[in-house]
Amino acid sequence: MSNGPILGVIPARLGSERLSRKPLHLIAGRPLLEWVWRRVSGFQIFERVVVATDAAEIVEACREWGAEVELTSADHGSGTERLGELVARAEYAGYDVVVNVQGDEPFIAEEHVAEAVAQVRKGFDIGTVAAPVGSMEAWHDPGVVKVTRRADGAALYFSRSPIPHVRGGAPTAAALSAEPYLRHVGLYAYRPEVLRQWGALPESALESIERLEQLRALSAGLTIGVGVVAGAAAGVDTLADAERAELRLRREQHT
Repeated sequence: MSNGPILGVIPARLGSERLSRKPLHLIAGRPLLEWVWRRVSGFQIFERVVVATDAAEIVEACREWGAEVELTSADHGSGTERLGELVARAEYAGYDVVVNVQGDEPFIAEEHVAEAVAQVRKGFDIGTVAAPVGSMEAWHDPGVVKVTRRADGAALYFSRSPIPHVRGGAPTAAALSAEPYLRHVGLYAYRPEVLRQWGALPESALESIERLEQLRALSAGLTIGVGVVAGAAAGVDTLADAERAELRLRREQHT
């Protein structure tokens, strides 16, 4: 596969089940989405970074920050579907890989993006990354998505439940710091044609149960390569997450 240009896309919608108006929620004086965009737009791996949203309010806010932004349909059920609409536009043709950076990941690292892209260039349909779960609390938290892999790195399953199950016991703290106890990190890399294929698929039964869009791809037979990284900060899903992110961002501003 060629090493052509890479497009970074941050999908953003105002609706959120756990944190109201999440993209515009203020953290350390800036909206969450602005923190993500500021971080990602500085990554050298990207030829271009754009926000894709269904809300005119987000479009206006992004333009105030200087972010490139596109308005997309309000009918999309997932960020992947939103990306599919975007890359179908003529002005977004010609990219070798498209990366979906979720808009609630203000501490995503460039090396994580590079690892997800590497999975696609190895031949997997989709690339993503995971890190050790790290704690019993996270292992049991349905807001922390867990993933298990095949020996070649391909995803076997993603779940909000604590997997893999330990029959007759529970994993030790040491076990939770390594594979197979992994949590998914919120980004995906795809070839444009795979992105279009994913977007055209109907919702799967497992996706409907777990509310995890990547299960649509797995159910349809698409392969997802999962690179393992040493560590990754959690995303922002709840008010408590936002408060923890604020403490870290304020520390970083003063160092």
